[in-house]
Amino acid sequence: MASKIYQCIEKIGNDIIENKEFLTDLDREIGDADHGVNMARGFTEVLAQLPKDEEDMGKVLKKVGMTLLSKVGGASGPLYGTAYMKAAGAVAGKTSITLSDGKEMLEAVIGGVKMRGKAQRGEKTMLDALEPAMDALTKAIDEGKDTEECLEAMCQAAQEGVEFTKTIRATKGRASYLGERSIGHQDPGATSSLITLRAIQAFYLDNLK
Repeated sequence: MASKIYQCIEKIGNDIIENKEFLTDLDREIGDADHGVNMARGFTEVLAQLPKDEEDMGKVLKKVGMTLLSKVGGASGPLYGTAYMKAAGAVAGKTSITLSDGKEMLEAVIGGVKMRGKAQRGEKTMLDALEPAMDALTKAIDEGKDTEECLEAMCQAAQEGVEFTKTIRATKGRASYLGERSIGHQDPGATSSLITLRAIQAFYLDNLK
């Protein structure tokens, strides 16, 4: 079972790296043009450092978070580093992850991002993808839907959240300097969050085959 967490992180890392230019182009419009470059550099280091003999899911995710914190520049390093370390805390000591665990991890991630970024939903940040995803996942679980349906609901809500960021003014980070001119551009952090959630979904579906 431990190998699954490594494979999932590899999927996330490879998808982020694959989208490096796309994320950087998005950031060029409203930021420092470095989100994709920074995230790709961080995950390249993550993939090189993954402790593949570790059974504890929490310890693996904590290592990911610490690596991102030290290797990813700008605001993304602290935010993504915190996100993974908070997720780690939610599954500390566990050797497998259930759908319920996934919900607790996402709750912990959102709490950590809010704390670190001093941000709220509706400010054109990664929370505009993550919070709708959390709401949709919770609703799907409460309705008794299966894992595949729950993950699709989660990702669809995150996708809609990314689209929503195009319609609002940025009030956090460098994008906030643009004021009304930030409207019409999608948020890079929300986009990399969506890529992460879609990678998790794809990994799950691939392992059903």
